[in-house]
Amino acid sequence: MTFLNNLFRDEKYQKDAPRRPEEVAEPDAIISPDTRRENRIPPGQSRTRKWPVLDAHGTPDIDLERWEFAVEGLVERPLKLSLDEFKQLPSVKVYADFHCVTRWSRLDNVWTGVPTREIVERIGVKPEAKFVLALAYDYGWTTNLPLEYFLAEDALFAWLHDGAPIPPAHGGPVRLIVPQLYAWKSAKWIKGVRFLDSDQAGFWEEGGYHMRGNPWQGRDGERFRWQGNDE
Repeated sequence: MTFLNNLFRDEKYQKDAPRRPEEVAEPDAIISPDTRRENRIPPGQSRTRKWPVLDAHGTPDIDLERWEFAVEGLVERPLKLSLDEFKQLPSVKVYADFHCVTRWSRLDNVWTGVPTREIVERIGVKPEAKFVLALAYDYGWTTNLPLEYFLAEDALFAWLHDGAPIPPAHGGPVRLIVPQLYAWKSAKWIKGVRFLDSDQAGFWEEGGYHMRGNPWQGRDGERFRWQGNDE
C-alpha cells in the first residue's frame, strides 16, 4: 500500500472530478474560456490527476532577496521590480486548465498573481510590438508568444496555485500562466519579458516546437513548427 499512501498524501493529487466554472467557490475568479468547453480535453491529450514536473535543465537556485522582474524592449517605460514590489501590485485569481505538450492535461486550477494587463498598463507598449519573449531564471531559458495571447484576460504572473505558494519545482516564486496555449509557454521561474516587433523563437521553439502552441488548433494541437502557423 506504500504507493497508494504516497499518492494520496500528494497535496496536488485531484481525487474528485473537475469543477465546472459555475461551481468555482472563488466568486471573483476570472474564468478561462476553455474551461467552459463541453469537452475540456484538447485533441491528443488525456487528464492527469497529479501535477507532473517537467523542465529543460532542472530547478534553478534562486536567491529571493535578489529576485528581480524586468520589462524591456518596445515599451515606453522599462520596469524593474523586486519580489516584494511585485507582490504589492494588484492581483487576480484565474480558474483555468493546464495542457502540457507531452499530452497530459491538469484540469481545475486556481492561480493567483499579477495580470499581464496590469504590467502592460504600467509600461506602455509601443504600437509596433506584436510579440513577447518570456525570460526565465532557468539558465537563460526563453519562450515566445503572440501579444494577443499574453494580453488575454486569463493570463497572469502567478505566485499562488490553489491558494498555496508555487513550489520551486513548478516554477516558483513566480511563473507566467497563459492558459490558452500549451504549458511550455507558461514560463517557469520568470524574470522578465521583452516586447518585440517580430517573432523570436525561444528554447523549445529552436528545437522544433510550434511558434504559437495552441492546443485546440488542428487535429492534434500546435505541437511542432512544421505544422505551420495557419489559423
